[in-house]
Amino acid sequence: MSEAKSDEALIAYLKQFVTTRRWERIISILEERTRYITVVLEDIYQPHNASAVLRSCEGFGIQDVHVIENRNRFTISSGVALGTSGWLDIHRYREEGAGNTLKAVHELKAKGYRIVATSPHAQDINLEDFDISAGKSAFLFGNELEGVSQEAMALADEFMKIPMRGFVESFNISVSCAIVLHHLSWKLRELDPALWKLNEEEKSQILLTWLRKSVKSADSLEEHFRQQQ
Repeated sequence: MSEAKSDEALIAYLKQFVTTRRWERIISILEERTRYITVVLEDIYQPHNASAVLRSCEGFGIQDVHVIENRNRFTISSGVALGTSGWLDIHRYREEGAGNTLKAVHELKAKGYRIVATSPHAQDINLEDFDISAGKSAFLFGNELEGVSQEAMALADEFMKIPMRGFVESFNISVSCAIVLHHLSWKLRELDPALWKLNEEEKSQILLTWLRKSVKSADSLEEHFRQQQ
């Protein structure tokens, strides 16, 4: 049996152990998930902010979050995240020494993403003017103190800012991320769904992961299933 067929059979098996309501909820959320937009976090050091960003990503249907750890370890505050990180794919770049920003950007560009630094710049555009239809986008947010690093700025393809109307020059990172994702996830759904929705293979992989998290004693059940094959 091929791996894809095996996964399909395992999904059908594990489906028996969730309620109909739970299954329908999982499927409806999966239909709204996207990898057309992704979020990149560079050297975030406050657990509260890190967790709030993850919660916003999950709430707005973003499946992937890329975490760059050059100097600061990415720590999640469970009281804020409320388990949302378990429904996301978190990709961490945390090798000792420098180079994690470069590695993350190169990997994302290789996957077809344009790197959008969320920082004021001579060539920036306002959030409302960002062209979401121009291609897959990775939005890079810097840390709480220094913002996006100079290295990341040099590697970015585009620059975007949230227009400010008051005396303050910027929002907290978790607030900024929520504003950006709210606007762009709304604009995203004006596009052809085939452009931003997950393909069937991606859906299957994520569905299996979510079922494993939803079913009690999933490891034991899966072992039993594979013994019967």
